[in-house]
Amino acid sequence: MATIWKSTDQKSTNHKSTNQATNNTISGTTLSSWSRQQKLAMIAGFAILGLLLAVSACSKQSPKPALVGVSSPASSSATAAAATTPVTTPTAAASPASTKKTPKTKKRPANVTYSDANSGVSFLYPRKSALISGDNALPKFAGMGDASMNFVQPGGVAVATVELPNGSYPGTDFASAFFNVNVNRNVSEQECGHFAFVDSHNVNGGPVAAEKVKIGSTDMETTSNFSASAMTQTETQYYHSYQNGACYEYVLSVGTAGYGVKDGVEPVNRDEVFAKLEKILATVKINPVEQEHVAEQAVNSTASGKE
Repeated sequence: MATIWKSTDQKSTNHKSTNQATNNTISGTTLSSWSRQQKLAMIAGFAILGLLLAVSACSKQSPKPALVGVSSPASSSATAAAATTPVTTPTAAASPASTKKTPKTKKRPANVTYSDANSGVSFLYPRKSALISGDNALPKFAGMGDASMNFVQPGGVAVATVELPNGSYPGTDFASAFFNVNVNRNVSEQECGHFAFVDSHNVNGGPVAAEKVKIGSTDMETTSNFSASAMTQTETQYYHSYQNGACYEYVLSVGTAGYGVKDGVEPVNRDEVFAKLEKILATVKINPVEQEHVAEQAVNSTASGKE
């Protein structure tokens, strides 16, 4: 009994050993076979992973050119802050003074136009000069009273007088200067070419004959006269022209005083002063006169002649 048990146990043991060896052989063979598959699978997985990484890298690199302008996160944040900061710009409504143009002051002309409908006389004169017209138009010589008209017949009427400012020539003996217009309808065309008094300062002491001159487009006769006193001197030029059935007289006069008496006083340049007055004379125009104005002026001339 005991011997038989032992034999059976040995067989069982041997059988177990055989089975274990067989199982070990099969397990080794199976393990070896699955390792190859796993290796292939791993290689394939790595290949797919590498491909995915390459695609991902390309997709990440493609938008980089759009980010080239961004220098750094700090500059990006500064740009974003500048973009979000409200910028206030002045508008026309907020600052009307900036858009409103200052109106330019128009420069007034240096000369002024004078025109008289009764006589038809018009001329230009300096704005800074004084104009006198009407009954008070008869000028005065410097320190010598009223300036007399130089018609050969009475009936002259003063139209207008332009006086230069007294301080026109400081430091000189300049006292006065004026341009005067008179008209006389009681004088014929032939008589208009003559003067009541003329310059007598010639070598023989006789009168100087009138001269014919052309001022602009108008033919005129002219003469001059000089008068003096202890303190003043006056030089005057007269011009006559016949238009509109009347004789027109233009008087240019320069008065001086004080030279040789007061210290520091120089003689004024008379030619320069007369040149200013002659500029006024050169602008004179005689416009046609309506009959009612002619009749009115004739009445004034008659009244003046009676006086």
